[in-house]
Amino acid sequence: MTEKPDHLPEYLARLTDEEAARFITDGLLSGKDNVPGIALNQSTEPLPESPRWRLRAIRDLIDDAMYMHRDDKPTQADAWLAPRLHAILRLTRTEAADPALWNYLALGVAPDFVVWRHFSEKRKTVNARYFKGPHYKQAFARLWWSAELFRDGPDYAPVVTACGNQDMLNTVLRLDVIDHRPTAQALVRLLQRDVVRTGRATNALAKAVNAAAATLMYDVIAPDTQRDAGAVRIWIEEGDEGGSVHHRALPTGPADGRVPEESVASLTDYFAELFADAPVRGKDEIDGEAELD
Repeated sequence: MTEKPDHLPEYLARLTDEEAARFITDGLLSGKDNVPGIALNQSTEPLPESPRWRLRAIRDLIDDAMYMHRDDKPTQADAWLAPRLHAILRLTRTEAADPALWNYLALGVAPDFVVWRHFSEKRKTVNARYFKGPHYKQAFARLWWSAELFRDGPDYAPVVTACGNQDMLNTVLRLDVIDHRPTAQALVRLLQRDVVRTGRATNALAKAVNAAAATLMYDVIAPDTQRDAGAVRIWIEEGDEGGSVHHRALPTGPADGRVPEESVASLTDYFAELFADAPVRGKDEIDGEAELD
């Protein structure tokens, strides 16, 4: 299978979509070839030589994720890695919206992880969009943005719950409505309460919530508080000072304010009602089995 790069530079870099496409070969997608590191790093655009952009700690984190989950399904690494990647790669949302950063992380820093995590045994290949794709699909962007959108202020526990359900990543993450923090927390709470238990159920809930948003303004019935931009700035500046993230304990995110509990509770009840009426193939059989248990 694709191996870890032999040599890594000290800092992260940008790799444009056009340049990234040159290195996404059939051999790489099949896990048979490695990325030519020297040629790739000659094709990058440098980032500032700041401690925040040092890549060794990020690579160590990825190595740990692969080692800890070596005997598990690779999908189980998402819930562990997402909050820690977010905590160690301290980005503004503008920086995180730059696909060139994620292209480099996937191709220049950890192509072996992308193949390990996203290789399809059925198709014997990796979908190229895990190397270069939208934020809800690209291997590392999807984890960082999941942590950003599902965290409750400094608390990453909701991220662990959300990333433990692949359909929250594959379906919910691409919806615009998820940028409303009470909506994100209400969806997580339905998972925590075991109201939503299957992939089909998660997809049905997402469709119902998204459809209802067309006529109902969630930010009106469940208002959010203003995020503390200063706290986020301080948190990012701490990254410029260097430091690391403990791999065992769950890290702490920026203290930019928690989501109002009354708003989360209100939307949780409303979404539960939506889900009760949502068409889910096989829901009756699943519910019946739960009652028998």
